[in-house]
Amino acid sequence: MTGARKINNLDRMTAKMPGPVVLENSVVRLEPLSPGHVPNLFAAGRDDEVWQHLPTHVPRGEADVATWVSAQIAKPTCVPFAVIYAGRAIGSTSYHDVGGWDDSIEIGSTWYGRAYWRTAVNTACKVLLLDHAFDTLGMVRVVLKTDIRNLRSQAAIERIGGVREGVLRRQYRRKDGTWRDSAYYSILDDEWPAHRTRLMR
Repeated sequence: MTGARKINNLDRMTAKMPGPVVLENSVVRLEPLSPGHVPNLFAAGRDDEVWQHLPTHVPRGEADVATWVSAQIAKPTCVPFAVIYAGRAIGSTSYHDVGGWDDSIEIGSTWYGRAYWRTAVNTACKVLLLDHAFDTLGMVRVVLKTDIRNLRSQAAIERIGGVREGVLRRQYRRKDGTWRDSAYYSILDDEWPAHRTRLMR
């Protein structure tokens, strides 16, 4: 009975997750993450600071990136994308299920090569993902979370309209063994149009 209940819960979570899709605007193209993106992703992520606040260890070769890509693709409640800029994969982002919440989805596991920080790339990606979540998938709430230490990420989330909901304390251990507290944010479907207009302006 317990096993059947677990299967039903997994079915419920995966049912609302989008299938493979390509999203594109004048700045970036988001396409389903694949092993073919590994060489460019390794080149983009050659700076240790890119991985500082991610649970993944710093990749030291393409094999490490290939392992990470395979793990992302294999997660049943994750829909990972490669971020394509000027014809090359320069980072990754994903949709994640939000367990226990109806019509909610999370945007996370986001990273870009250092050369693309403080450019239009992050805003362009978020506009694509938020538009798709609200307008196509019918979500009413998009969740974003980040390490409490990652002030740059928190500022970026607040800039696109994320409302801070609180801090989940000791969510999991960081790579160095310390406990991570996570700052949680959300954007609601009726809040997004005004934020989108502001960002497009």
